[in-house]
Amino acid sequence: MAELAREAGITVRTVRFYRERGLIQPPRREGRIAWYDGSHLARLRTIAALLERGHTLNGIAHLAAAIETGRDVGTVLGLGEPSEETPVRLSPEELADYFEGEVTAENLTAALDLGYLATDGADIVHISRRLLDISAALVREGVPLATVLAAGREVRGHADALAEIFTGVLRARTGAAGADPAKLRPLARSVVAAELSLALDRRLRQDPRADA
Repeated sequence: MAELAREAGITVRTVRFYRERGLIQPPRREGRIAWYDGSHLARLRTIAALLERGHTLNGIAHLAAAIETGRDVGTVLGLGEPSEETPVRLSPEELADYFEGEVTAENLTAALDLGYLATDGADIVHISRRLLDISAALVREGVPLATVLAAGREVRGHADALAEIFTGVLRARTGAAGADPAKLRPLARSVVAAELSLALDRRLRQDPRADA
């Protein structure tokens, strides 16, 4: 514990306090010796970084609990499934910087439940660079992250329904061979983009305040 405290730049008393609060995992024990490893040091450095960003110890404890109960990256991303989305690996403090002041235990739990985030050891993985950047841009424009996540959940349902339509169209054409992703993706993107653009035109004509 003394070696860990020295490496982290804190006191042994602080390490012991963090252990009692559940902020770091118990050490591996061999007889009377308690062994700490790099994961403990990484967690202590993350705690320090989040404290500097204005998070409270209670908030950090809730964030840690949400991360540790979240699904791992293998479960969320699948194995060998084709995708055009690029995952992004983040430390907890980097995630906090993306959504300054909005990374709460509630929002983190919602993102984990949606499958936007997964855990991989001490790191967090976002399933899509595009979704991460768009979500961060909306938050910078003043949209609460909770609202962004709620909208994402609703969009997910519509997107699943659209995917079912397009895979059904191609399945009817190709029969047992199934839908060819090389044909399905550009077709679906083009149709959805055009229909969404037209739908926005209709909505803006109905409510001119929407483009303010």
